[in-house]
Amino acid sequence: MQLRYNYRAYPDAAQRHVLARAFGCARVVWNDCLRDRKEAHAAGLPYVTSAELSRLRITQAKRTAERAWLADVSAVVLQQSLRDLDAAYRNFFDSLTGKRRGRKVAPPRYKSKKDTRQSIRLNTNAFSLQENGTVYVAKVGHLKVTWSRRLPAAPTSLTVTRDSCGRYFLSFVVDTAPGILPEAETEAGIDLGLSAFAVLSDGYKIASPRFLRRAEKKLKRLQRELSRKVKGSKNRAKARSRVARQHARVADRRRDFHHKASTQIIRDSQAVYVEDLAVSGLGRTRLAKSVHDAGWSAFTRMLEYKAVKHGRTFARVDRFFPSSQVCSACGFRDGPKPLHVREWMCSKCGTVHDRDHNAARNVLFEGRRIVAAGRAETPNACGAPVGRAPVPAQRGEAGSPRKGRTAQAGIPGLQAREHVKFVPLRPFLRV
Repeated sequence: MQLRYNYRAYPDAAQRHVLARAFGCARVVWNDCLRDRKEAHAAGLPYVTSAELSRLRITQAKRTAERAWLADVSAVVLQQSLRDLDAAYRNFFDSLTGKRRGRKVAPPRYKSKKDTRQSIRLNTNAFSLQENGTVYVAKVGHLKVTWSRRLPAAPTSLTVTRDSCGRYFLSFVVDTAPGILPEAETEAGIDLGLSAFAVLSDGYKIASPRFLRRAEKKLKRLQRELSRKVKGSKNRAKARSRVARQHARVADRRRDFHHKASTQIIRDSQAVYVEDLAVSGLGRTRLAKSVHDAGWSAFTRMLEYKAVKHGRTFARVDRFFPSSQVCSACGFRDGPKPLHVREWMCSKCGTVHDRDHNAARNVLFEGRRIVAAGRAETPNACGAPVGRAPVPAQRGEAGSPRKGRTAQAGIPGLQAREHVKFVPLRPFLRV
């Protein structure tokens, strides 16, 4: 399976200038090739092939006065930009024809130098790992990198990224074998919410950290300072960078929390079942800020790919399943309830339920039924998933130990529950 490992890079002033030029050249090649295909489509001409675009917009463009500066960067960067455009078109066409599952993919669009994320992609011909801990990138030089974990295998590609607050990251994709964990005896149904981030079917609650809400006061002050600066001035650029850094801090904390919580759940549970929430729809309601602050989609994606990586079973319960209406003790459907009702009594058996804990138990029962019916994949005797769709390399995978430390299978850390803030339910609700 493919995994992505991210590391923070610290280029010097000259290297930042060269990287900015490489970002610009890759963007120009993307826009030129996209424009040619759009114009050919509007004129009713055949689809322009990649070979023709490579000849016109890379090889011949370097010999012209207008695009002579394309020769200042590695040719691999330009070719990979064209391959990325081909992949974007392929995803768009597959989405139209139904070959690609999930939400419809929009056609490729032009890139701007004002985009918050600038990146270039390289294959093994244009970068190498050095013995002194640096990474050599063609026509850029040796980049200083902070290694947090050793790479488990030789990388097959590298993406150099600059985010909105000026940080640089190196993202390696490696092919590695799944790290199958010892079989666990428990299974977990998870109910995601806002008052508590997640409630497990065994009675544990994961408190909602609300990272954006906690940083809101400072963000408002920084945003006011930004709005008072003159457009186009250096002071406005500095204020914009301060706002971007604060947002990046919030996103990093949320991602770290998601990784720790998802890793703990995957380590402790042989099977994990979650509800397939309509996050995009909830993001258009009055609860939008809290929904996006929770980051349910990112959390469930982490659970899914970590289940594949560690040989666990993962299944999604349909969003229309009435988990909050059914009594988990007797199975009687007691009808819908408004959100302010947090506890209720079953009108048939008289059991008093906590709303979230009852929903988590129902998600567990429904997930088991889905797996038993063969609608979800489970690992075979060798630990490999049966019939599972491929999972792409995740951006959030973090990096490598220092020299002398061996790589660990899976994601280390979180050896005990105290690493994640769990708040137990009332004693009479424990199972």
